[in-house]
Amino acid sequence: MVVYFSGTGNSKYVAERIAGSLQEKLLCMNEQIKSGDTGTVKTGENLVVVVPTYAWRIPRVVSDWIGQTEFVGAKNVWYVMSCGSGIGGADIYNRKLSEKKGLKHMGTAQIIMPENYIAMFNAPDVEKAKKIVAAAGPDIAKAVLAIKHGEKLLSKSGLGASFESGLVNDIFYAAFVKANAFRADQTCTGCGKCAEACPFGLIVKTEGNPESKCIACGICAKACPMDVLEVVEE
Repeated sequence: MVVYFSGTGNSKYVAERIAGSLQEKLLCMNEQIKSGDTGTVKTGENLVVVVPTYAWRIPRVVSDWIGQTEFVGAKNVWYVMSCGSGIGGADIYNRKLSEKKGLKHMGTAQIIMPENYIAMFNAPDVEKAKKIVAAAGPDIAKAVLAIKHGEKLLSKSGLGASFESGLVNDIFYAAFVKANAFRADQTCTGCGKCAEACPFGLIVKTEGNPESKCIACGICAKACPMDVLEVVEE
């Protein structure tokens, strides 16, 4: 089975390509995370986790969900991470997660996709994005071949990679992952599509500080039919 989390579509695209090539079932974990569903998931022996890269690691909300969910039948797990530039030492932490789940760790592959963390970076124009996606094809195919033959995926390692996925990850979450980076302008129609799409149900009037759960995944911006959600630099 291929399970994936996707905010703006990069990881969804990669997951669909992998699942199609392997003829495996595909499960989007977005709804499970939103509803708090950590029940059992029947996977078969091979589990492929496709996720975006947040500060050189898999999103914390994803690792939390995986840690709490029982994957019935799973023995081996591969991680495939979409990213704008690199995944650092993410495999170190993925291995720990695999061991926690009692699964054989089969490595982590990085797939370069169009940059989409608009809270910090500019997304490429359409033509450049198409070229990046096309260039990702061979890397996706390489990952598929390894998984099909039960081979391990090779991952980046070293002191620099460990630093990126360790200390830098902690600093990144504390400093940059926040809901107030996103604002809607005056042309918002109040259709509620952003609220429906949010994996945490944060875009509602509630007591307390729900913004603390925001992971800046960008799902709300992608869901907006009027394209009025923008990033505000503070």
